[in-house]
Amino acid sequence: MTTHDDPTWHPETLAVRAGYDPASAGNSAKPPITMTSTFAYASARQAKDIHEAYFHGTGPEVGKALHIYARLGHPNLDMVETRLAALDGAEAAAVFNSGMATHSAIVLAHLRPGDSVVFSRPIYGGTNFLLTNFMPGFGIHHAAFANGCDRTCIETAVEQALAQGPLKLIVIETPANPTGAMVDIALVVAIADEIGTRTGTRPLVVVDNTLLGPLMQRPIALGADLCMTSLTKYCGGHSDLLAGGVSGRADLIHALRLLRTTLGSHLDPYTSWLLLRSMETVHLRMERASDNARRVAETLRDHPKVAGIIYLGFLEEGSPERAVYDRQCSSAGSTFSFALHGGEAEAFRFLDALRLLSFAVSLGGSETLITHPATTTHYALSPDERAAGGITDATLRLSVGIEHGDDLIADIKRALETV
Repeated sequence: MTTHDDPTWHPETLAVRAGYDPASAGNSAKPPITMTSTFAYASARQAKDIHEAYFHGTGPEVGKALHIYARLGHPNLDMVETRLAALDGAEAAAVFNSGMATHSAIVLAHLRPGDSVVFSRPIYGGTNFLLTNFMPGFGIHHAAFANGCDRTCIETAVEQALAQGPLKLIVIETPANPTGAMVDIALVVAIADEIGTRTGTRPLVVVDNTLLGPLMQRPIALGADLCMTSLTKYCGGHSDLLAGGVSGRADLIHALRLLRTTLGSHLDPYTSWLLLRSMETVHLRMERASDNARRVAETLRDHPKVAGIIYLGFLEEGSPERAVYDRQCSSAGSTFSFALHGGEAEAFRFLDALRLLSFAVSLGGSETLITHPATTTHYALSPDERAAGGITDATLRLSVGIEHGDDLIADIKRALETV
């Protein structure tokens, strides 16, 4: 937070105001773009003090908004990180040039050869590849669980991981991509605490919050150590930028920023500025998209060509998943999945008949996007891995945008007639 931000402001206000003080830029109502690769020092002594503050967190320059080189940080990046931390209710945040750069930094910062990681299924295809294909080359072991609301299921994966090596991370995505599967964040945090008491090493709980974002779910308040979000999605919201962010305790974020300096995966000034602007309207876009999504979901649920739909608003009352949803989410969001009767052929026929909906990967944009996970976002997973996450050849993922709901429904109904 800047000195002019108020921590009691509502999230909608923080999305517009947090991180920027007009007095810092000649009273410009909106932040300027600081397009520079390097920053001049006031003196040789100050140069040494700034480097001490950045790398060691000590000295007279600690806490001052001073910069060295844009790869280490720059004013526009400061603003985005301050705003994201405020929205997530965290001490600090680090922003990267993509969601996968963020996931990779978290993993590289906390896993060493011989360690293990547990993750929830289904999970984003890129994250799955990172944990199951890339990290094993560095001697990292993994285990996964498919029911994030069942203690026994999670503990079974934990024991499997501990048998392979020290458990350092539990990575969960909730709601999950693409099926909306729920993971009980508070339960996972409690299990992590128990592991710490039992083994002396408590794994960090990392929550991928991409499908709902900071306005509809707040993992830090539920005890998560790190909250990761693909800012490309709802916070960016226009399918025209790539960014990722992670929030949490200041010491954890400081370590990630230092690693980012080495990896060179910072967000550039222009994209930071564009993201900062987009964050101002995230609540309006998500509210409209969520309203549209409910209408579309109701249409699909009642259509004879649809075999099933997984929409958070339809979770069965009294079920463990519904109880978790009611505790940790404030909205069903606008991304969900459904399945047609049949398989790949029927899904392809439906997709090719659409005129308004765009067949493309990604989600959270102002336009409505639809994709076939088995052959796109989760193509690299084995058939068994897809099946374990509830992804079939008939599964379609829909990210509803802010167009008029009547037009979206009309396009979907017309395309369904071709199936």
